[in-house]
Amino acid sequence: MTVTVDTTTHADASTSTDRASDLINAWAALPTGHPSRPGIRDQVIEAWLPLARHLANRYANRGEPRDDLQQVAVLGLIKAVDRFEPDRGVDFAGFAIPTIVGELKRHFRDRTWSVRVPRRLQELRLAITGANNTLTNTLGRSPQVADIAAYLGISEDEVIEGLEGARAYNSTSLSTPISEGGTELGETLGSEDSGYEHAELRIALGPAMASLDEREQKIVSLRFYGNLTQTQIAEQIGISQMHVSRLLTKALAKLRTHLDGATI
Repeated sequence: MTVTVDTTTHADASTSTDRASDLINAWAALPTGHPSRPGIRDQVIEAWLPLARHLANRYANRGEPRDDLQQVAVLGLIKAVDRFEPDRGVDFAGFAIPTIVGELKRHFRDRTWSVRVPRRLQELRLAITGANNTLTNTLGRSPQVADIAAYLGISEDEVIEGLEGARAYNSTSLSTPISEGGTELGETLGSEDSGYEHAELRIALGPAMASLDEREQKIVSLRFYGNLTQTQIAEQIGISQMHVSRLLTKALAKLRTHLDGATI
């Protein structure tokens, strides 16, 4: 089978739908492995690029770069070209549009969430959004949770779960100003308080000190509470500085063992 195609054909504003349809039909009619298929396939994709760009533009201004959306739309177009079967009685446009739109919706569903949530919640959010739009028109007011649940045939708890999950779709920068004085959101968030850790250590220190004998307790107290040097402690207790050093080392080892066991 021989098919003659003008290799100078390019997709631009003047490319007619009839010409693009002729190209896709000619490509689909070629048997697999025909040497002309790759070249005609490229021409088909170029001829239908305006359709892909048009569909991508419909989803612009939703927080995603236009170039990214057009790339996704082209990917959908390529999939439509490769999967098209004219024998099924559907023209290419009727087949390609749902394919391209599906890729665009999948892109928003999978790529634009600030926090990754389960696929079920992503799909539930889309369903709730659609139900909310429909019910707002039919009811003449903002629908309540019960209205959405009845419309979708799900429980009110599931609707609430979907609404909570939708909060992960967009995030707010910690640098966002929240007052006229210039206070940023990040400044209002709490931080780890080391005082809690110190309080726990003080609570655990009492039983640990009780594990020391009387002389060890006195040496530790004079060293760390009285801020005395080992020489000064030795003079008070009546032993050598070297002995104080050994007793202090022994006492600290006991304390460390006791505290480590208390925090496990």
